[in-house]
Amino acid sequence: MSILSLFVVIPALMLLGLWLAKSLYQVRGVMVTGATCLLALSIWLTIYFIEQRAAGNADVMLLTYSTPWFKPLNIAYSVGVDGISVVMLLLSSIIVFTGTFASWQLKPLTKEYFLWFTLLSTGVFGFFICTDMFTMFMFYEVALIPMYLLIGVWGSGKKEYAAMKLTLMLMGGSALLILGILGIYYFSGATTMNVNEIAALHNISPDVQKALFPFIFIGFGVLGALFPFHTWSPDGHASAPTAVSMLHAGVLMKLGGYGCFRVAMYLLPEAANDLAWIFLILTTISVVYGALSACVQTDLKYINAYSSVSHCGLVLFALLMMTRTSCTGAILQMLSHGLMTALFFALIGMIYGRTHTRDIRELAGLMKIMPFLAVGYVIAGLANLGLPGFSGFIAEMTIFVGSFENADTFHRVATIIACTSIVVTAVYILRVVGKILYGEVENKHYLELTDATWDERVAVICLIACVAGLGLFPLWASNAINDAVGPILSNII
Repeated sequence: MSILSLFVVIPALMLLGLWLAKSLYQVRGVMVTGATCLLALSIWLTIYFIEQRAAGNADVMLLTYSTPWFKPLNIAYSVGVDGISVVMLLLSSIIVFTGTFASWQLKPLTKEYFLWFTLLSTGVFGFFICTDMFTMFMFYEVALIPMYLLIGVWGSGKKEYAAMKLTLMLMGGSALLILGILGIYYFSGATTMNVNEIAALHNISPDVQKALFPFIFIGFGVLGALFPFHTWSPDGHASAPTAVSMLHAGVLMKLGGYGCFRVAMYLLPEAANDLAWIFLILTTISVVYGALSACVQTDLKYINAYSSVSHCGLVLFALLMMTRTSCTGAILQMLSHGLMTALFFALIGMIYGRTHTRDIRELAGLMKIMPFLAVGYVIAGLANLGLPGFSGFIAEMTIFVGSFENADTFHRVATIIACTSIVVTAVYILRVVGKILYGEVENKHYLELTDATWDERVAVICLIACVAGLGLFPLWASNAINDAVGPILSNII
């Protein structure tokens, strides 16, 4: 069995440990131990992949393993990783680790909360290691289902409405996905559901591909905040508890972009080329609309939620440009945005936990009251607007340079329109930073508030280090992603 299975086994053992835990101390111990093991495993995997790349083995799936699971439908438990999977696993483990500390003080029902949080993590890790379409879909569903309870029970605001809306819309996307997956399996004539083996056959006719492509791309695109199927995202983000928002925006939404590239575009290349212009228009709308919507919000979480719609739209936008540079930028954006938005949601949750409001009209002068959290928010904002030296600059510049490589007018006009989101992003980030952090403290009760606790500082410092580290040393991630993008893209264009 591949060592990759540990990404599923460790969360499974965490679930068992949480179920057996009798005290809050034991619950926290299980979560910290498990999250640390997952982080260590993903770091080892990243180092191993870099070594394999140096040896010239990075253009193939590594650590592959397959065993039959349900023979009548040729479903197998198949795992393997390339550069894209490796960086997504690293991102997931970082968010789970920091999310654990961000939830350190969560009450009530702490044990039950971490059980559902760990189950959500299990689905995410399983999705990124699997190469069998049906097994990927199974883990995809495992990642979605816990969201309903995590938001509905531990959320805030209109949590029941947000949980129901999110679940119904994502389940609608799942219904499209299962139809598309079964269609690909049936019309490919394959004796396996392995993504790479089906891609090598090239058996699906162009007309069938055009019929199936919208099912897969929209099915995954719903989770990736594809316009106009994005409306679940702001409500879900705003109502979710802190660590769930971190994992949801930081990792779960990346399943959408990953699935669109790995399944829809890879297995249905003719349809991807013929229909890309339609979805390119929709993703351009997502990029600009999300940024503009963030400008008019007054709730900190809604601002970051609409910002996520814009940045995740940029991922799909870059993938549909179908140049090697733009697709590399898209995966870098998934990694960068995952870290930045997790940092934002962590800080917003910590500020809300003290002030009991997320309305920027009621917040002012926080720099004087909680300087650590305020400085962290400034850093997160600068990274989000693409300041050089942070991960956002590397990802967005790679996307726009790669997108402009398309010489035709349509693609270049779309790129120019999408570039306007940079300016709009700077507007809402600087507006919020100036409003809530500086000026005089209007609510005198805020003067009695405390700054970040040790557990909150651990989460914030780790995320800031990752955002700055990727911005200053991006080459290892860029090279790993570029090697993995090549074989997939060669099958598309």
